[in-house]
Amino acid sequence: MRKSAILYSCYYQGTFDREKVVEEHALTFIQSGTVRFTTPDGLKNYQAGDMVLVSRNQLARGEKSPGSSGDPFKSVTIYLTQDALRRYAAEKGIDALPRYSGPRILGLTPNAFLSAFFASLLPYYDHPGSLTPALQDLKTTEAIELLLSAGPALRGLLFDFSEPHKIDLESFMLKNFEFNVALTEFARLSGRSLSTFKRDFQKAFALTPEKWLKTQRLEKAYYLIKEKHQKASDVYLRVGFENLSHFSTAFKELYGVNPSAVGER
Repeated sequence: MRKSAILYSCYYQGTFDREKVVEEHALTFIQSGTVRFTTPDGLKNYQAGDMVLVSRNQLARGEKSPGSSGDPFKSVTIYLTQDALRRYAAEKGIDALPRYSGPRILGLTPNAFLSAFFASLLPYYDHPGSLTPALQDLKTTEAIELLLSAGPALRGLLFDFSEPHKIDLESFMLKNFEFNVALTEFARLSGRSLSTFKRDFQKAFALTPEKWLKTQRLEKAYYLIKEKHQKASDVYLRVGFENLSHFSTAFKELYGVNPSAVGER
């Protein structure tokens, strides 16, 4: 079954998204509420009315919150898939372009055309059956055209079909260890096969990836609890653990005390 290219989101309570590997470029309009993205390059905050382009092949975490007046968080996202972009590039005769080197999450300057485009998508929220695959293809092409008109420099981003190239592993891991994703994704995003990733990791850190990740995450948690006075329940997901019980057990094994005891010192 074909996956929809358009996603509508509505949350009445704040949500903390688990880490994700962004697999396709995503163009999002925030209708109400706010969202905060955590990326290896820091935090990025967006609010109602903002339009955001999130590029593929990166790690990100999102925190969605209702508006201050109680309005739910609402957004509409259109995914610019590699298949759709390849078809567009073939039809338009777009060849290889210089590699894009700008921000990986980009706030766009709203204009009348982008605003009208997103307004045309909103009625389908209540009538999803009317959003046929053919209409999705048309809307995807329209989104590509509008992005290229708004920012010609985005050509190098949208039509870069290469996979991640081999990068410095130590720097990459130090920026990304808090993201709880599979080793296969760390390997791919650093431009390596899994076996090469494990071999290079051992050379760089003299530890297995699993042991190094666990230690780094616990050390970051200790800092947040001790120095920033944060609670374990607010920390464990942020540093890459899946559940509070596992985090508390691992913390006590390393430091000899429960996380709550550190916070009380």
